Amino acid sequence: MRGILLARFSSFIRNPWVFGMFTGMSILFALIIGGSNHVAERITVPVYGDEVLKEDAIGELLAENDVYHFKWMDKEDLEETIRRGNAEAGVILDTDGFELIIGMESANVDLIKQTVAKIYSEKIQEENLLALSGAATEAEQTALREELKEAKAAPVFEVGNQSFHGSETFVFDNRLHSLFGFTLFFVIYTICYNVMPILIDKKNGVWDRMILSPMKKWEMYVANLIYSFFEGYLQILIIFLVFRYLVGVDFNGKLLGILLIFIPYAFAIVSLAIFLAAIVKNTQQFNAALPILAVSMAMIGGAFWPIEIVSSEFLLALSKINPLTYGMEALNGLVIYNLPLDQLLMPISILCLMGVAFMGVGIHLMERRHV
Repeated sequence: MRGILLARFSSFIRNPWVFGMFTGMSILFALIIGGSNHVAERITVPVYGDEVLKEDAIGELLAENDVYHFKWMDKEDLEETIRRGNAEAGVILDTDGFELIIGMESANVDLIKQTVAKIYSEKIQEENLLALSGAATEAEQTALREELKEAKAAPVFEVGNQSFHGSETFVFDNRLHSLFGFTLFFVIYTICYNVMPILIDKKNGVWDRMILSPMKKWEMYVANLIYSFFEGYLQILIIFLVFRYLVGVDFNGKLLGILLIFIPYAFAIVSLAIFLAAIVKNTQQFNAALPILAVSMAMIGGAFWPIEIVSSEFLLALSKINPLTYGMEALNGLVIYNLPLDQLLMPISILCLMGVAFMGVGIHLMERRHV
């Protein structure tokens, strides 16, 4: 087993170009399609209002929002931004209310409206409490506002949502979605092309000569699978380190969790590659089947667009047997929906189960054919 691993690593050092090509394509497509002009991974919403509102409680609450980056600008610039499609919606603020200018219909439009309406509601509640308290001086009103902030920070009741798909709406971040999707997509090629040497060795008789050597058959499989997993995971690691430390994406502080989620996904793809190698007869069929399989998985699994917009029951049923679907679900749940890892055990467990199933069936079929 050690000899196979040394041979594979030596081959990688001498010829890393295919690995570099797929890694570079993942980064390039994520940058081009996802864009690199988001502010702190929040969706930018143009806002217009006078300076009084900007310095008022409304301006402070807008600035403190963790989901949307409310960018103040002139009314003409706001309308031009919406007209060009650079923002999904814009907000024109007034003392007594606000006007929402919609550029394109999406789930974020309703969420933006709810966010701004909630801010106005909080302002009205604060003003009513100040009026009822009888605080006359500015110092008394400031002290009461601080007490209200402390009370909000420590609420009496805590409400939590334990369901990943518990709402009909969904939050969509094009930049993160593109990064996750293209990484999951291109790593399929990297891993599968590293499993293909098993087919080549069997065709050339190398596999038979190794069987006659003191090396055990399970060691031959494990060595190839370990190397395939290593190269696929190395690609993932490089991509996310580049986006974290060079592009400046902070992933909401969940980089370690992302890398942990990719472990069962990479294992599932390695197993899928073994299954594919077992059902094809030669490398030509493998090269023909792999692009069809990878692109189909990406389209059905939600790598190119959110799976939430798919309405076909047939395609949704197919997505349930697609490892990429559960990889996207776990990554979106961790980073975008801010769920802890213990609430993502279902997609992670399904990936592990798929890996075991594909591995077992693939090796069984491969051994039957070899006999």
